[in-house]
Amino acid sequence: MADKTESLEEVRRVVEDNDIEFIFASFSEVRGKSSAKLVPVSQLDTLFGAGVGFAGYAAGEIGQGPHSPDIELIPDPATLRIVPWRPGLAHLIGDARVDGGSWPYCPRSILRRQIARAAELGYEFRIGFEAEFMLVDHDENGKLVVADRHDTWPKPCYDVKGLTRQYDFVTQLSRYVTGLGWENYAVDHEDANGQFECNVTFADALETADRAVFFRYMVETVAQQHDMIATFMPKPFTDNTGNGFHYTMSLWDPETETNLFEDPQDPLGLSQLGYRFAAGILDHARGYAAMVAPTVNSYKRMKAGTDAIRTWVPVAMAYGGNNRTQMLRIARPGAIEDRTPDFSGSPYLGFAAALAAGLDGIERNLQVGEPNTANLYEYSPRQLRERGLGLLPGSLLEAVHYLEKDDVLRSAFGTVPVDRADAPGEVEDFVDYYARLKRDEFHAVNDVVAQHEVDRYLQFP
Repeated sequence: MADKTESLEEVRRVVEDNDIEFIFASFSEVRGKSSAKLVPVSQLDTLFGAGVGFAGYAAGEIGQGPHSPDIELIPDPATLRIVPWRPGLAHLIGDARVDGGSWPYCPRSILRRQIARAAELGYEFRIGFEAEFMLVDHDENGKLVVADRHDTWPKPCYDVKGLTRQYDFVTQLSRYVTGLGWENYAVDHEDANGQFECNVTFADALETADRAVFFRYMVETVAQQHDMIATFMPKPFTDNTGNGFHYTMSLWDPETETNLFEDPQDPLGLSQLGYRFAAGILDHARGYAAMVAPTVNSYKRMKAGTDAIRTWVPVAMAYGGNNRTQMLRIARPGAIEDRTPDFSGSPYLGFAAALAAGLDGIERNLQVGEPNTANLYEYSPRQLRERGLGLLPGSLLEAVHYLEKDDVLRSAFGTVPVDRADAPGEVEDFVDYYARLKRDEFHAVNDVVAQHEVDRYLQFP
């Protein structure tokens, strides 16, 4: 279904033409979880009128307590997708609302505000993603293992046999992606055992974020149909490459359909506007990381490659051409790829953070310097600093520390009501709310004594 539906009438037409009986109506909370209700199509008028209600506190982290009024969901008709694997079912996404008005905690609403700000400057933010995932299972002892027990090569990237053994899964996924109008142009076995990637075309940022939400739901569901578990966890195995969620970004003139990042005369094919956007991402990289690498596990992925820990991730705030050791890679003219993000959080918040940081680079006319051509994995932290390259955060706690100090991101994410009965009318910055969530998450995971710590320290030294 390639064409967007722009009204209830168009939704109704698609529903009737495709014998749709039920619709999943969903929204996303701050940590990236999707919550949905199943709505019979006989209730379409109600769905697009009063909407459907959710207990926000039960749904997840979205700034509500048990005393709070319902989250109301009125779907965006442009998000209608026919669920490929379930005849009679469609899916719609919307913003979370409260008491009939916009709810400032809603990640989708936050992204839309940044998109509107870019539009005021004459830009349309377009972005694509490459979402890596692993197909895993549990063995007879309950241990997490790669689902394909024959996938044991030490360097399995692009392995034709590993791809062939999952042929039924990957071809089914490819057909679904193409049927959704996303133009799947490749599926490959990635660098880790059991790891795959499905490449899709880019679109405007809101459409792409909605696609990402549906893509994750689709991959996990199709894997279950094949008796496997699909995980987007950044680092499920110590000795295997982690899962990334790379962003490929550009700004366009929506009236002329011109890519404003493209310059055929530049050695890398990037315009001065694109370089300033890249400079903004790099300038805010440490705080930005808390939004795009948003879990404790994210920072186990972001380690330089060693024999024990394989990786294809950045460790320094740097950019270059077609060089995968950089944070920002200019692999083709007119596009900036960020290799920092993973898919353990909300794509709406990640895209909003990228756009806010990039626009700041444009507005402040930041300069990015010369591109790096070296293999940055060969340099120690001290050598990187001597080259003038800052290091990305080493933990979620460090990233949150920098996020709280970043006034540009703080302003971009806006203020939210303090939802406490004893604080009527009070507001705080969304960044402060988010930082508390992530600091609590860090301690909930990091403060637990793990078996490897017992093995190492029980009788040490």
